[in-house]
Amino acid sequence: MDVCAASIEVSPFNGYKLLFKAIGMIPVSHYVLGSLCILIVFLYNFLEFHFLEDFLYGGSPVKLTYHSGSELYQAVVSKCRLLHGRYSSTPWLASPHLQTVLLEYIGSPPAFTYTREIFHSSEGGTFALDWLRSSDLTGSSEDTNTANLKNDSTPIVVVVPGLTSDSSAAYVKSVSYNTAKCGKNVVVCNHRGMGGVPFTSSYCYNAGKTKDVRDVVNYLVNKYPMAPVFLVGTSIGANIVGKYLGEEGANCPVAGAAVICAPWDLLIGARFLRRKLVQRVYDSVLCIGLKGYARLHESHFTKHANWEGIMQSRIIRQFDTHATCAVDNIETADTYYRWSSCASNVKDISIPLLCISSLDDPVCTAEAIPWDECRANKNVVLATTKHGGHLGYFEGVTASSLWWVRAVNEFLVVLQSSPLMQNPKAQQEQYPPQKTQVNQGSNVSVTNRMMAMNLVQEPSKARTTQHGKMQELVLVSEQLQFPGQN
Repeated sequence: MDVCAASIEVSPFNGYKLLFKAIGMIPVSHYVLGSLCILIVFLYNFLEFHFLEDFLYGGSPVKLTYHSGSELYQAVVSKCRLLHGRYSSTPWLASPHLQTVLLEYIGSPPAFTYTREIFHSSEGGTFALDWLRSSDLTGSSEDTNTANLKNDSTPIVVVVPGLTSDSSAAYVKSVSYNTAKCGKNVVVCNHRGMGGVPFTSSYCYNAGKTKDVRDVVNYLVNKYPMAPVFLVGTSIGANIVGKYLGEEGANCPVAGAAVICAPWDLLIGARFLRRKLVQRVYDSVLCIGLKGYARLHESHFTKHANWEGIMQSRIIRQFDTHATCAVDNIETADTYYRWSSCASNVKDISIPLLCISSLDDPVCTAEAIPWDECRANKNVVLATTKHGGHLGYFEGVTASSLWWVRAVNEFLVVLQSSPLMQNPKAQQEQYPPQKTQVNQGSNVSVTNRMMAMNLVQEPSKARTTQHGKMQELVLVSEQLQFPGQN
């Protein structure tokens, strides 16, 4: 008896039917868990999280770039513990994007009150200098008579904020408060149109204009001839500081400086912001901030720029074309970016400078960092970290402090006691101070005795001579209280 084997032919349809039946037997909770895992992996990579790396390696080491014969490194940076350590970010903020986006919203900024001084420049423009003196935190009274100002040797740190930021920004208040706690007087040099001060001339600030910083430094050197002056610039403010230091060269009256998260080359930066989706989001958000700044001064920009073009701008380049270039009569945005970038000025810097940049900065790309120029200049030390975001550098479980703020203050403290410290007397000889007079009744500081007779008619105006040029100064001090401060 023959046994015949019958073959069963399975069609593709029956195969898919069996597959779907098997899929249907998997619990829904497994699908939810799998989707969640995929989402976590996607977000971990998209947001560039690195908390696993920080956990395994204890953060990333700070890389220092400097000239082999740098006295700045030998005398100062070699003694800075933080610059020879590792940076480990707050675990739940271990992403350059979270560090950057949440910069203004994480933690409670220090509560204090600035003392405001209105500075009037020679062309009629005005901007605010917001002071936080060391004595303000200790509660001690300070005598502001002329003799004491001349003999006051308390170091002064001038802080230059970033794009559309002023003295009320959380990170600016953090560096101001912590620097004042270290025994220094801090003055925030607000950009024109920021801090509630209106435009009083056609002159507008941009990334490459160093006039205001130069005028403020010269004024401080004149008024406080025995006090060393330091500069700290952040983001666009760092670019302005770096450009100013290079322009001044060997004649720079500043004792030392630090620049944090500088863009270095704005042309490279502008192209970087259009490269990926996440960078395009930053570009659009920054443009919205610039348009908000323009709306605060609509009459100014309507008169001196292309207001319709400003309101239609969607990216920074468009805003710069219709606003920055129009105000200053610059041909193109690329021309403006090339002119304003500070990278080409690094070679001419002659005072101690610490540069801090994050390699994962989502706004100011590491591609623009002038590595070779920093390595060639004995007066410059570049500190780079693998992580940190843009001005973020949150540390601790509660994100209670910014690493770069502590690093800058440590650098300034060591620099102040080092042999590289400029001699205040040399500054006094190079920039001889004008005789000053203080009107205690109206709380108005008056420079140059020749203007004393005009106080009756114009009590808030004064004239001082700086480098042989006459400059208008309005030195009206007032208490400035921000919401949420004690």
